[in-house]
Formats: sequence, C-alpha cells, structure tokens
Amino acid sequence: MAKKSNKRKNSGALEERKKEIIVKTKEDSESDDNSVEEDLLQNVGEQEADSTDDEGIDQSYLSDGSDDLQFESDDEGNFTSIKSNGKQEEGNSEEDDGEEEEEIDDADIEDISTDDEEDEEEDDEELALDESDSDNELEDIKQAATSEESEEILNKKPKNKNPKNAATTKQSASNAIKKFDAELKKEQKPKGSKKTTKSNIGTYEEYENSDTSDEEDIRNTVGNIPMHWYDEYKHIGYDWDAKKIIKPARGDQIDDFLRKIEDPNFWRTVRDPQTGQEVVLTDADIELIKRINSARVPNPDHDEYQPWIDWFTSEVEKMPIKNVPDHKRSFLPSVSEKKKVGRMVHALKMGWMKTMEELEKERKEKRGPKFYMLWETDTSREEMRRIHDPVSAPKRDLPGHAESYNPPPEYLFDEKEQKEWLKLKDEPHKRKLHFMPQKYTSLREVPAYSRYLRERFLRCLDLYLCPRAKRVKLNIDAEYLIPKLPSPKDLQPFPTVESLVYRGHTDLVRSVSVEPKGEYVVSGSDDKTVKIWEISTGRCIRTIETDDVVRCVAWCPNAKLSIIAVASGNRLLLINPKVGDKMLVKKTDDLLAEAPQNDALESERIKTAVQWSTAEAAEQEKGVRVVINHFKPIRQVTWHGRGDYFATVMPEGANRSALIHQLSKRRSQIPFSKSKGLIQCVLFHPIKPCFFVATQHNIRIYDLVKQELVKKLLTNSKWISGMSIHPKGDNLLVSTYDKKMLWFDLDLSTKPYQTMRLHKNAVRSVAFHLRYPLFASGSDDQAVIVSHGMVYNDLLQNPLIVPLKKLQTHEKREEFGVLDVVWHPVQPWVFSTGADATIRLYT
Repeated sequence: MAKKSNKRKNSGALEERKKEIIVKTKEDSESDDNSVEEDLLQNVGEQEADSTDDEGIDQSYLSDGSDDLQFESDDEGNFTSIKSNGKQEEGNSEEDDGEEEEEIDDADIEDISTDDEEDEEEDDEELALDESDSDNELEDIKQAATSEESEEILNKKPKNKNPKNAATTKQSASNAIKKFDAELKKEQKPKGSKKTTKSNIGTYEEYENSDTSDEEDIRNTVGNIPMHWYDEYKHIGYDWDAKKIIKPARGDQIDDFLRKIEDPNFWRTVRDPQTGQEVVLTDADIELIKRINSARVPNPDHDEYQPWIDWFTSEVEKMPIKNVPDHKRSFLPSVSEKKKVGRMVHALKMGWMKTMEELEKERKEKRGPKFYMLWETDTSREEMRRIHDPVSAPKRDLPGHAESYNPPPEYLFDEKEQKEWLKLKDEPHKRKLHFMPQKYTSLREVPAYSRYLRERFLRCLDLYLCPRAKRVKLNIDAEYLIPKLPSPKDLQPFPTVESLVYRGHTDLVRSVSVEPKGEYVVSGSDDKTVKIWEISTGRCIRTIETDDVVRCVAWCPNAKLSIIAVASGNRLLLINPKVGDKMLVKKTDDLLAEAPQNDALESERIKTAVQWSTAEAAEQEKGVRVVINHFKPIRQVTWHGRGDYFATVMPEGANRSALIHQLSKRRSQIPFSKSKGLIQCVLFHPIKPCFFVATQHNIRIYDLVKQELVKKLLTNSKWISGMSIHPKGDNLLVSTYDKKMLWFDLDLSTKPYQTMRLHKNAVRSVAFHLRYPLFASGSDDQAVIVSHGMVYNDLLQNPLIVPLKKLQTHEKREEFGVLDVVWHPVQPWVFSTGADATIRLYT
C-alpha cells in the first residue's frame, strides 16, 4: 500500500512539473538558445531523477557536471541522450546548424544498461500494481501537454528581435515537448517488455521477432493425426468454421514433368500433408536439411565448444562445500537391492527374464499378421494334447539271463567273442551287449558295478532330452513296396543255358568279337594268339600268332569287308581272316594291297604317335595286311558303325591317349590337345557324329563335327571299366570296378537313371544286343547276368529294366572271373570269355 501511495504522489508531481516547464518556457522564450537548453535539461533531469524510483531507470549520467549533454529526437519523437566532451573539432562552427560530432563513452553505456536492467527488475512488481491508475493520469498529462498552451508557446513571438534566436527557441520548445512524450511512453510500457538497445540507451519491445501463437495460421483443425485416414475422401479436414477443406487439384504425371522442366523451384517444392498445398522451401530450410542429413548441428551459429567455467574444480577448497555427514545407509549395502538382484538372477537362471532382442522379436511377431486354422479347436493343439494325452517315459527292459551273477555257460563269452567285444571299444553302439557277462559262485562276491552312475546319467538324458511321440504303426504289405515287374517267362527269348565251350587258349582270354553275319567268332588271349572259331561247331578254324599279348580284338561291322583289328602290344594289326565268301576275301585283299595317295601333310605330333605300314611277307602269309605302330601299348580298339573309321586307346599316352584312324585313306588324327584324365575306353555313337570318352570317373560326349563338348556324365564311381551304347543311341550302359552298373538316359539327365548292384565283385564288361531288348554283364564273381532292357519310343515312358538270368559256369583264377561279354548279332546268344582260358556260348 505504501508503494501504491508513493506512485500516486509521483504522478501528481509529474503533472505539476509539466505546468512548471510550460511556464518556464514562456518566461525564457526571449533568451538565447544556450540558456533555454540548459534550463530545459535541468528541469527534465530533475523530473527523471524523481521518476526513477517508479520506473527503475538510472539517470545518474545526467548529474555529471564535467561534461555537457545534448538530446536529439528521432523520427518518432523519442529523445536520445548523447554525451560529449565539450570539445569541437577544428573546422566546426555555429554555421553547421548547431550539430556537433559526438563521441560515446562505452563505459557509461555499460553502466547505464546495467543499472537500467537492475532497477527495472526491482520495480516490475510496482508497475504491475499501479498500471491501471498511472495509465489514466499519464493520458491526461499528455493531453494537457499537447493542448492550446503548447500551441501558444510555439506561436508566441519572442521578445528578441533576432530571427535566428526565435527559430532556435521554437525548436527547443518543440524538442522539450517531444522528450516529455518519450518519457510518458516509457511509463506506459507493460510489464515484461523486451529491452532493445538504440545507440547508447536501451529500450524494450514486446515479442520482438516472435510469433505470439503457433496455431494462428493453421487452417486444418484435425490435429496431429495420420493424414492417410483421409485418402479415400474428397476433403482433407475441417477449418475453423467446421467446414470441409476440399483437397486441392493435383496434376498428373505430365503436369509434374512440365513443372519439373519449367519451374526452377520444383526441386525445393514439397507438399504439406495437412493442407495439401505445395510449399517452396527457403534457403534457410535447405541449409537446415543439409546440416541434419550430414549429422551436424542444425543451428550454424551454435558453438559446440564454447568456454565454460568448471565451478567445483577450478578452485581448490580448503573446507567442504556441504558439511553434512553421510548417512549410515550410504555406505551399507541395500537390502532391497540385494533382494531385487537375487530375484533377477533367479529369473535369468530359470529363463523367465528375456533379453531386449527377444522382447523386440516378440513385439514384431505380435504386430505382424497372424494366421490360424479356421476350424481349429483348442483340443487339437499341441499344448492341449500334451495335457490330456501325455506320453509316459518308456520303461527299461528287464534284465535277462546274461545279467545274472551266475549265468548259464552258453551266455558267457569265449576268447573270440571277448576279442570282438573289446575291439568295438570306439564304437560301443555296435556291441550286442553293453557289458561282458561274468560268473560268480555267490551273490556276496559280486563287486560294485563301476558303470552304474554312467548308465543312470544316460537314462536321465533320455528322459528329459529325447522327444516323446506316439508312432502309428503302418501295416503295409511288403509286396506293395516291390515294383511290379513282368514275369521272366513273358520276356523270352533270352539265354538260359550254356551250349558250347570253346577251348584252345592256354592263358587268359581277354577279348572276343563276332562276325557281322554271325558265323564266326574271333578271340584274343594272353598266350599271344588270335583264334578264329566256327560258332555252330566250336571248331578252331585258324590260329594267328603275334609278338605280344593280345589285349583286344574287333571284327569290322561292315559286312562287305572281312577285316579284324587286333591290338597286340604297341601294334595294331589289320588281319584278313580268309573265312567265309571267297569273293569277299579277295575284295578285302585288293583294298588293303596298295596304300592310297594322300597329299595331306601330317603334323609332327601325329607322326611321332602313330605310323602306318604294310605287313612283311611272313606276316602276309598269316593274313596280316596292315600294321599301325603306336608309341604306347594299346588297350582297346573299336569300330565305327560304317566300318571305315576305328579308334584306339592308349591309357599311358597322356593327351594322345585316343587316336582316330581312317582305313580308306590310311590317315590318323589326334582329336584332343589336352588330357582330361586317364582314358579307359572310347565309343562311337551308332547314329550321330558323337564320340564317347570314358575316364576313371566321368564320361564326356564330344561332337566331332562342331568339335566341342556336348555333355558330361557323372558316374559317382571310383573306376570305370567299360561301356556300351544302345542301338538307338539314347541310352548308355557303364560298368565299374566298384560292383555297379549304371544306366544313363542321355535325354533325361547327366546322372544315372538307375544304378544296379547285381554282382558281388568288379564288373568287367557290359554289352547291348543289336536287335533284342537284352543286355548282359560279366564280373569277377564268375557270373554273367542277362537282363531285359526295353527302351520305348515314347519319351514320357522310362526304360524297363528286369534282371532275367544269372549264368555262372566260369572258373575263377587269380581273382579273375569273366573278362568280356559279346552278343550274337542275330540270335539271342551271348559269348563270354574268362580267366579259365575258355569261351562259352549261352543260348
């Protein structure tokens, strides 16, 4: 209340001083300019000194008697004080309309602003209490100051006849009134106004450069909601009058494209999701976005490393800042925390507490779509099944007689069984009994069982680790699992008995071949002889001796020629057997008598590998017509279907292991420049210009015309021994040393269509019949197995393979059995050669 009464007294004093200023101005209007200004300054200084108690403005700078003060009014009529040193620079005079260059004392400005801020904070409360009363009084004072009295002062003629002094006096009076108006405006400023600095003296402006309301310009009143809720509506929200805000029209892709080309601000234009309007981002917005994207501080004026004062470590204190002694509980372990940690540890051990990753995974699963069976019931779930239909643990088997302390003698192990039982120490699951039966005369002599704890432990593992489920036993007849195959009686004819045995060789018979017409058969043996037999009688017609072991013999498939190719050591002999039609024998001799002219130049690589020559006179008498010398031992020779080309195999020849020869031109060629493996055998395709090459593990098929690899067959076997191709050329039969036969369907896959394990030992040879759907295989187990192999013209139907007959008549010598099998070209008869130096015919 005291402050309020003081405020009212000060308001009355302001009114009286206003009147005194007007009277004083009238009396001194004729005085000179300097005296008027000094009186005005003195009166205004006294007024401001009286009003500082209410307004909190420090006017101490007016009391400095050493310097002169001058006031200038701005365009708005506000006074600004300027402190000068009372000295003018040279060249300035009264003719400059009284304007002087002024120097501002920075120290005085800092004192003024600091004192103003302190006084303003002290009197904010008083101004707030008397704001309503002071506003009315100040308004009356302002009206009185600007009334007719001021006009009389301005219009009154001065006593001084000098026109210059009169103008100066009039201007001084106007400046004094304007200054007083500025002081009134200071009192009318509300509480909490913002202070700004003009020149030297600070002023206050409310809400400068700020927005008084954040939602003043927002038209859409839907609030902070997802705007995609309005995607299916024509409006985008509601305005202040609860009217729908229709979505603005949006152009199509062509309009966007044109705007992209024509509008230079297209790249900085974004769409406001709440109003649908397009907003062009300013440079400040772009700069803010760039700084945020580059992980920098959004405000470029912010100093991240501004100096700061370390209040508690900059100065070393001798005494503690807080001299309160620590409580006892601050250094004793918390009992509640101990219990909480104990509960958490227990939860971790029991698996109840989950990690943050597991919790986040569960949240994602809950948020995601859930799928369930439409007609599922709670009783069909696994949880309910385990509750209502539990599966009890299986009981252990009851002990048998072998576990008795005094078992019968037949349950005790002998020395051999003990050795076998001890040998399976690393593989105990293969033992019939997990213990060794022992016999004691009485029960008290039985020692403690050393494996008791081990067996109990394994039993416990089985109980809580092995899942339990009831198995529904399927009563399936074994006959349904066996494929339905036709009866062998329905697949006749095929060879079933041994008809003839051709004896005459003294060592292993490695190879046999039949004449195209089926009247004669030729055989080669390790006794270095080649014998020609008559099939029907078993009589040996001719024997041809060679210089080395005969590895392979092959009769030319061309019925118009009578030629036998014999591989003996490093030489390949072309022999005319001189059997059959005499005209055919003569035609063959005429063909092989003279070498044809061959102008083609052979490379040095071919010349060093093979050389053609005519047989000598001694060999000519035996029937040998042409000799082809190779640089390595020959293992196999095979003819092309037309009888002009034949190929030889030398496994030790590296990249020259396979050679192709042409009989009509007496020319040889090496088809491969690189070695892809150890070549075992080769074969010509019966129809297409393809060449089959079998290495130890794989079979490669080459196109002789395009000279490229067509296909690579994967046998998955350790060692390939031989192969035979079906007369139609779409199926291949492969024999291996690891007791398997592989049937390849060349149109189906590069892997075996069927793998047959019919033999007990290595399979040496396989062969297809040229006319009948039969194939045979010979093995070291002394057996020849005849099988039915029907290939259908329909590509959708798989081949039918049925084993028919096992013919086992050969004798085993030095771990060798059947070495080669060949079919008769016309009849369903099969020839086999063996290690017992015989050739056997099965019909």
